[in-house]
Amino acid sequence: MKRDQGEGTIRHRADGRWEARVSLRLDDGRVRRRSVYARTKTEARERMQELLREVARGLPVPDERMTVDGYLRQWLRDVEGSVRPLTIAAYRRWLLIHVVPEIGAQPLSRLTPRDVQAMLARKRAQGLSPRSVAHIRTVLRTALQQAVRWGVLARNVAALAEPPRVPDRQVEAMAPEEAAGILRAVAGTRIEGLVTVALYIGLRSGEALGLRWADVDLEARVLRVHVALQRRDRAFALVEPKTARSRRTLGLPGPAVEALRAQRARQAEMRLAAGSAWREPVLDLVFTTATGAPFHGPTVTHELQASLARAGLRPRRFHDLRHGCATLLLASGTDIAVVRDILGHSTIGLTADTYAGVLPSLQREAVARLEGLMRSTTRPAR
Repeated sequence: MKRDQGEGTIRHRADGRWEARVSLRLDDGRVRRRSVYARTKTEARERMQELLREVARGLPVPDERMTVDGYLRQWLRDVEGSVRPLTIAAYRRWLLIHVVPEIGAQPLSRLTPRDVQAMLARKRAQGLSPRSVAHIRTVLRTALQQAVRWGVLARNVAALAEPPRVPDRQVEAMAPEEAAGILRAVAGTRIEGLVTVALYIGLRSGEALGLRWADVDLEARVLRVHVALQRRDRAFALVEPKTARSRRTLGLPGPAVEALRAQRARQAEMRLAAGSAWREPVLDLVFTTATGAPFHGPTVTHELQASLARAGLRPRRFHDLRHGCATLLLASGTDIAVVRDILGHSTIGLTADTYAGVLPSLQREAVARLEGLMRSTTRPAR
């Protein structure tokens, strides 16, 4: 524990940087000195004041001798309560499995962009995909930004490292005939209602699996999306969406309303059949197993693909139903801003980028339909 905020001095170093040195008096009487660095005297003073404020709030003090490993573990502890459980688990996976074995022993204050670049190149040579290597850089950049704020690093060396070129993900358009085939393939299965709703209104997997009856109004034909289901350490929980636009109210087309009515009746039958075995770890879910438990995303995809295989159809992931909904809406002439709102994308640019590969073909089809319509209406009468 620190007894007081301490005091600081600022000097101009021979290497051109400004150093702000802070002396901190500990409870046992010892004095610990910490330095932060900046390119200008004003910036050094600001970082020194920020460091003193951090100390006054009881936050950990950066140590120039701290290794990358020690810093990353400390950063993970600091952010654990402010991000979602699945997010912190992903951070740990990328940093502790991939970054620490490569550069963890290096002093944090001596880490350079070249060190990070070489580490990324080694991960690529080990067989990781460009997208995975890009994820490693992104998470490391996020973690090191706190070190920049603390003044341990004068710059974010991960941000200065060149990211690998990540190929654009190609989204394939879904034809109406394929969508109809998918619905026929799952008819009568326990995921029929789930697949129907996802295909008609483009819900994300977590949104569909976390849908509650309290958020469904079948009379008004609307559905509210404001939570998503997540699973971690074999436990399910409802979490808030990441962005404000993900919270949305959607109109329900007729087939989706019919599917939800059938699901409500089916669930009542399952509850009656299960009797005392019925358990609801998450209350009021629309889509559950025969004993009331939530569905697990990978299980749903497995069952969907099994149904498609039996029907002789191409394999599709559950998430492809969301893309199918979007491409069918775009193909029908729905404005891209409306599609953005239905999908809950944060920006219209995200929608346009996601479906950039299919928009030209959809536009050509629309032009061809328009030409056919114009020919039929301008054909001279006999």
